[in-house]
Amino acid sequence: MKIDILTLFPNSFTPLTESIIGRAQKNDKIEINVVDIREFSLDKHKKCDDYTFGGGEGLLMTPQPLFDCIESVLDDDAFVIYLSPKGKTLNQSVVQDLATNYKHLVLICGHYEGIDQRVIDTFVDMELSIGDYILTGGELPAMVLVDAVARLLPEVLGNDQSFKNETFKDNLLEFPQYTRPSEFRGLKVPEVLLSGNHQEVEKWRKQQSEELTKKRRPDLLKEK
Repeated sequence: MKIDILTLFPNSFTPLTESIIGRAQKNDKIEINVVDIREFSLDKHKKCDDYTFGGGEGLLMTPQPLFDCIESVLDDDAFVIYLSPKGKTLNQSVVQDLATNYKHLVLICGHYEGIDQRVIDTFVDMELSIGDYILTGGELPAMVLVDAVARLLPEVLGNDQSFKNETFKDNLLEFPQYTRPSEFRGLKVPEVLLSGNHQEVEKWRKQQSEELTKKRRPDLLKEK
């Protein structure tokens, strides 16, 4: 998969060069390009914002730099996403769809009061929000989206089976997990996990998932 991230602040994306996502790029499992919107501004000072028509507080990103920037990365496979608090809420189902059905994602990071509506009307296929709160820009949401999508791509994780039983699979939260030692400061691992009885382990895990989901996210059970 190819992901182009369009931003006024390209230095914000250093975390994507680290850990699993960084390794996936080095191994050519995913291509991530961070594109500086300011480089496309025709203003001599590289200005990319202005006041809104009709009045109001704050500045809005102007259409010219964004139009030219977006057009520079578009191809037949491009699916354009604008990270916005007005968008559809990101969840694992959306992540799975993007990871499975698209070859090229173009992510637009807004700033200030957002971007000119004409950009949205012309190019944007989907607006996405990572939650019901306001951030200073779209850079953090873009990194969240990239991380969530990338880890579902083939061979990005060391073990492609490692996400099969994660939280939100079958609308359930993930069961508790333990590792060595089996006892630490008097705290013991549940005996069933040490029994070697795989059928009983799976039964315990399912029960734990259901109880945890009922307690913390009963809304997920209603969606099943």
